[in-house]
Amino acid sequence: MQVAVMGFGTVGSGVVELILKNKKSIEERCGQKSLDVKHILDIRDFSSHQLANLFTKDFNDILNDKDVEIVVETMGGLNPAFDFVSKCLEAGKSVVTSNKELVAAKGYELLELAKKNNVNFLFEASVGGGIPIIRPINQCLAANEFLEVAGILNGTTNFILTKMIDDGMDFDEALKIAQANGYAERDPSADILGHDAARKICILASLCFGKHVYPDEVQTEGITNIASEDVEYAKVWGGVIKLIGRAKKLSSGKISATVGPCLIKNGCQLASVSDVFNAILVRGDAVGDTVFYGRGAGKFPTASAVVADVIDYQLYKTGIKNESAVYAVYTFCRKLGQTAADYGGLVLLGKIGYEAETMANAGFVPGISEGILTVCTLIPAITYTLVFILYKFFYPLTKEKLEPVYEYVRKNNESLGA
Repeated sequence: MQVAVMGFGTVGSGVVELILKNKKSIEERCGQKSLDVKHILDIRDFSSHQLANLFTKDFNDILNDKDVEIVVETMGGLNPAFDFVSKCLEAGKSVVTSNKELVAAKGYELLELAKKNNVNFLFEASVGGGIPIIRPINQCLAANEFLEVAGILNGTTNFILTKMIDDGMDFDEALKIAQANGYAERDPSADILGHDAARKICILASLCFGKHVYPDEVQTEGITNIASEDVEYAKVWGGVIKLIGRAKKLSSGKISATVGPCLIKNGCQLASVSDVFNAILVRGDAVGDTVFYGRGAGKFPTASAVVADVIDYQLYKTGIKNESAVYAVYTFCRKLGQTAADYGGLVLLGKIGYEAETMANAGFVPGISEGILTVCTLIPAITYTLVFILYKFFYPLTKEKLEPVYEYVRKNNESLGA
């Protein structure tokens, strides 16, 4: 499988490094003989990089390459990311992204475009970085009606607040340390003003409640107005201050979504989440409260989620192909068997065919390799066909003479539920 990566910043470089570092195990997990990065799109000069032969500044090199079936987008922002991703989907290429701004603002449109072109648009890394959250919501917790989703969704602001709480720093001092450690950008406004968390809560709200929520609909406040006195007041009260993104379904059916500083009582699951770690609480009517915790940002945690989506795409694609192939072989064999039985009257080995049918109907097909199942289904087909040829051309027997044998086999088949 050939992969292209658009954007070679922190996350993009992490994706490439992770694929190269864990290449063998990744290929085994997604059932591929080879998984290779073929193109890396970036406008900067990487002529001295050890992977210089993979770099391109022309998006069309990716778009027009028929060998590339999945594209990883880690550029960030809306432009040109939206245009590039749209064109990839329209060209029949699946896309994996870590771009929360893109998913929050254009996610619904891109999902519809992917559906129209029978490809995938995957974005696990766009919400919790290395924290698995989208798959659990869509799969593990699918039986629940979701009541609320809330959490610490931004590692930068959580690091700053941790420094203010534990070390008594003021906001400006804590921000400088965050920038020095690479936890905050040179322009940290998206983080400290709450916009990053707002984009993430939009994605979570849409997944949990089935209604698209846009960032400009979220009441958003950052942490720039938090002073040392506020932190001390929270301690006296018996809690801490955390920047919380929260979405809740109201009795009217509308969705309430907010981002802002909140007082969290000590003992609450979110109160102890510190430094750059994130935590997401999902409340379901059946399961109650579940919390997903981990590093919400960073080079390799986010890259881990991106590569997991690449693996998931390949497993899904292979599963569909294998299921279709197995079903086609099985149907073909069953028809051959039925034809031979109808014309020949000899079904002594019909039990084998019906065993295969029973196995498939019972749902055991996905647990058996396609090779073994193909052999199992071809045996009765070949047998039936040979029996038919032998009967038709070599055995001058009448159906009446074989009726006792036919009746015996038919009764055995009925006992199998055929």
